[in-house]
Amino acid sequence: MLARVLSSALIGVDAYRVTVEADLGGGLPAFSVVGLPDATVRESRERVAAAVKNSGFHFPARRITVNLAPAGIRKEGALFDLPIALGILVSSEQIDPFGSDGVLAVGELSLNGNLRPVRGVLSMAMLARRLRIGAILLPPENAEEASIVEGIGVYPVPSLREAIEHLRAPEKASPYLPTGGSEDGSSPFLDLEDVRGQEQARRAVEIAAAGGHNLLFIGPPGSGKTMIARRIPSILPELTREESLDVTRIYSVAGLLSAGSSLVRRRPFRAPHHSTSDAGLVGGGAYPRPGEASLAHHGVLFLDELPEFKKNVLELLRQPLEEGSVRIARAAVSLVFPSAFMLAAAMNPCPCGYWGDPRCTCTPGEIQRYASRVSGPLLDRIDIHVEVPRVAYNDLASIAPGEPSRAVRERVERARMVQQSRFASIPGVFTNARMESRELRRFASPDEEGRRLLRAAMEKLGLSARAHDRILRVSRTIADLVGSEHIRAPHLAEAIQYRSLDRPRWREGG
Repeated sequence: MLARVLSSALIGVDAYRVTVEADLGGGLPAFSVVGLPDATVRESRERVAAAVKNSGFHFPARRITVNLAPAGIRKEGALFDLPIALGILVSSEQIDPFGSDGVLAVGELSLNGNLRPVRGVLSMAMLARRLRIGAILLPPENAEEASIVEGIGVYPVPSLREAIEHLRAPEKASPYLPTGGSEDGSSPFLDLEDVRGQEQARRAVEIAAAGGHNLLFIGPPGSGKTMIARRIPSILPELTREESLDVTRIYSVAGLLSAGSSLVRRRPFRAPHHSTSDAGLVGGGAYPRPGEASLAHHGVLFLDELPEFKKNVLELLRQPLEEGSVRIARAAVSLVFPSAFMLAAAMNPCPCGYWGDPRCTCTPGEIQRYASRVSGPLLDRIDIHVEVPRVAYNDLASIAPGEPSRAVRERVERARMVQQSRFASIPGVFTNARMESRELRRFASPDEEGRRLLRAAMEKLGLSARAHDRILRVSRTIADLVGSEHIRAPHLAEAIQYRSLDRPRWREGG
């Protein structure tokens, strides 16, 4: 008897339908899984056999063939254990056939028949709704995550035996009701009021947050670069429901959601170490997984000690910075990971970190080589370069708190609302940082005085065309923060000040 059970698998962050077919034939006892299974899927033979026996059923001593269709896509993971076990029990006539087209089953089996959680359940629940599948059977730890998808019945089953009992009498079971739990992070947001002094850096992060701009801090060790960067999420607007779903889906696929959690409601902040690999930063691997760039989607990717990252790794960021996604091509499949993040980076001004201080012994050549570790094309994609000097003693000794993040966030949200209204009819553009040439001509044309100022800066600093556009984007955000409909010369002058690495003294190393 041939049995069919619906399941699902992942390609990148998207789920696709998998039909698990189980057939019992004559001949010597054997168990084979076909359909491009990886080692974990092939090992399901032992897990399923033990789980079936320990759940009080008979494991048939026959030639068992399990097919995972479509056969042309490689399958990975242990999430097929439950549908394989159900298929074998139906095929051996130990349980009655059920309406397989209306039920999707996923879950890893332990040897005693209990179910363990799997990755990517949110994407699978969204697939079930899209295919109009009425119910999904899954491990209890994944129920809260799947329940945020409306229109399908979520049925947590702790074990194989309970899954079978549900299929025998589905009318007796009630779908899982979400509790409203969320994955909000392990610690509260850090607040900008903790930052002493550094008014220019505080102003820079406000502009960056308001317009979605990338920024780079340049300053000696201990000046507060990392401290300020870690507080950027506290001034960003809250995630919308659509953004929360996007972020949650990525974290679910990466296996970073804790048991019983549902929506991620806080903007991600990712700070990978400079020794990270290219796959660790942008995603990939033998079985491609989201990298740090995707885990920072709709949030902040912070790269401390920027020149210490491998140059080839940094160059991989050029695509997500421009397109908001990472494309990974393999021989059999091409994947797209969402990666629309705000980049915040920090670096020292020289190898020792104390350029301009008597203790600095770096030569101009050493400084130039250090700065050249970060390529010009990558720097061109960073809108704001801001110098962060050492904090003055009077600022450190002050007991008065700085302006709190709450007040800054209010200004940021007002500026974002202006941008939402401005770009409402333009698909794919939500902030000033995402404006292309057409939008720049329409929304970021300075007045005559501003054009003269920008022309002089271009000629004196030798700025690239991309840097020119970055200045216009930043000046548009500065104008939005003060409620100005037009870009004036003072807005451009401030934006030009945030191109520190384009100045001759940086390019010449002294």
